[in-house]
Amino acid sequence: MSEQTNLVPKRRFKEFQNTDAWEQRKLGDLLENAYQGINTAGDKVEYSESGVKILQSKHITSGNITFDDARYLDRDRYSEYLPKYVPNVDDILFANIGTIGPSAVVTEVKEFLIAWNILKMTPKKESNAKFIQLQLQRLNIKRYFESVTTGNATKFVNKDEMLRTQIIVPEKKEQSKIGEFFANLDNLITLHQRKLEKAKALKLAYLSEMFPAEGERVPKRRFAGFTQAWEQRKLGEMMEVTSVKRIHQSDWTDEGVRFLRARDIVCASKGEEPTDYLYISQEKYDEYSRISGKVKVGDLLVTGVGTIGVPLLVTQEEPLYFKDGNIIWFKNEKQLDGNFFYYSFIGESIQKYIRDVAGIGTVGTYTIDSGKKTPIQIPSYEEQEKIGNFFKQLDHLITLHQRKLEKLQNIKKAYLNEMFV
Repeated sequence: MSEQTNLVPKRRFKEFQNTDAWEQRKLGDLLENAYQGINTAGDKVEYSESGVKILQSKHITSGNITFDDARYLDRDRYSEYLPKYVPNVDDILFANIGTIGPSAVVTEVKEFLIAWNILKMTPKKESNAKFIQLQLQRLNIKRYFESVTTGNATKFVNKDEMLRTQIIVPEKKEQSKIGEFFANLDNLITLHQRKLEKAKALKLAYLSEMFPAEGERVPKRRFAGFTQAWEQRKLGEMMEVTSVKRIHQSDWTDEGVRFLRARDIVCASKGEEPTDYLYISQEKYDEYSRISGKVKVGDLLVTGVGTIGVPLLVTQEEPLYFKDGNIIWFKNEKQLDGNFFYYSFIGESIQKYIRDVAGIGTVGTYTIDSGKKTPIQIPSYEEQEKIGNFFKQLDHLITLHQRKLEKLQNIKKAYLNEMFV
């Protein structure tokens, strides 16, 4: 009785709530056939510049197939590989060599072949492809398959061992209902991923067009009414470039005034939260700030070690302290519009300068002296504000898309836990 109870998911569609428990089946019993992709070495496959695309495991993510950077097989040889290596609609593609685990269902008719590191599985009529793919997605592949090698050898999952894998399934109607539900959810996730990628690409394009290229004094794209050439200056001529009095590790606390390290700024640039927040006491902050000064709204903090040249614009009045030597402090004092200053720093011109001065050793550094010599091109303050606000709004849109995407991914994760056994 308890075993049967364990084979019922926490959440079920209403019409299946009083139906039979799910049952355990071998993956191979649910399939018509399964084929490994073309052995490019053994079959002596030669790639060409055009023809039929050959899909690699890297082109499969969980639920999606992309064809970016796919190699080609000469069309004259295409018929040699029919039908074994040619996927059809509802075939399941599983990456089982090298990168292990990503899987997807073929949802539309496209002319392509699969490479040696993909296993193609064709479900039987009584099985739903999307449901099986989702069950495979949920498995911890490395835990289930002993033939996943370790060390320097190529990791792989043996096809025969894969087909012996036990998965738990309901009857076909419930499989199809679940598969359709997650297919729609995956489509929604893909839609928001594309919106996010489009917004990010738009930002990169505008960064290259709304700031002058190297050797130029006028950007390709401007707001109406602005015609004057931009002025080139060095930041050290416009503002103080410095750091702070050193805080020792023994002074770190669990609460008080926020203490930033370079990696905290890198996290912020990615929209991530650091795993360990650090602080210093209010007393220590007051003592050291009397010597170094206080970080103000509009100032820019830039990483000088590790991932160098990553800026953080100070936008709030809350007291803040940081690790000396690891972070360069640009005391803006309203010399530049804060948002314009920030986006200038992530633009190619300043980033190229940072790369050039960082040195060729294993650990590049961006120093206070380099910070003072950093060149920047500036228009009128009014144009700075226009540009800064434009990119700030674009970043806000990117953040909205990112949050929506994360919310959908979390919803999918929760439903996968509740709607499967």
